[in-house]
Amino acid sequence: MTKTALVLRHVHFEDLGTFALPIERADYEIRYADVGDASFPPDHLTDQFQDPDLLVVLGGPVGVYEEEIYPFLSRERAFIAARLAARRPLLGVCLGAQLIAAAAGGRVFPSGIKEIGFKPVSLTGAGRESPLRHLAGTPVLHWHGDTYSLPAGAANLASSDAVEQQAFSIGSNVLALQFHPEVDCGHGFERWLVGHAAELAAARIDVAALRRNALTYGPALREAADRMITRWLSDLEGRSR
Repeated sequence: MTKTALVLRHVHFEDLGTFALPIERADYEIRYADVGDASFPPDHLTDQFQDPDLLVVLGGPVGVYEEEIYPFLSRERAFIAARLAARRPLLGVCLGAQLIAAAAGGRVFPSGIKEIGFKPVSLTGAGRESPLRHLAGTPVLHWHGDTYSLPAGAANLASSDAVEQQAFSIGSNVLALQFHPEVDCGHGFERWLVGHAAELAAARIDVAALRRNALTYGPALREAADRMITRWLSDLEGRSR
């Protein structure tokens, strides 16, 4: 029986990327929902929103604390909180990770720097015992200016030389990644450079160097991310529901 994966998307070019194939390979039917739409979430839950087997929350260029400017964030946070309360499988990337942290009782705030570029993360002891072990030594894409405090009951999995909190888990069913292992460096990366052009210019990022690094590190990252997400999906509790 095919399972459902509901993916909450904030901007179209930040999609599942290389995560899509291993999620489909694990027998999930992927459905996207754009959270900026006025219909999110619907007043009456449709099949698309009715307790999916997997919920994925992707990244975006807004802050969790900007709810007055972007009202959909309040609705999205409540949606994620309900998912956490049900202890159902949940994956967050970048803004998605920060939303999970906030919904779980953590605080999200500006880090004071723009961490944009490719570099490895340092795994904690818990991280080395987690599916993130497949990312060890592999440069991943960092693209954020915010960070979070670790929610109660969560395990810190990774850090970088610039930002301490880079990933956490809550049990086996919740994984939050501040960085982007899912980015498709071969086919979708140019859309990131165009879509975030203003942010890159403001942060004085060398776009040509970022593009070159994507081509250099992309193949190894694709393989490592595939192994990581495949392992996480296989470890989910109640996955045979």
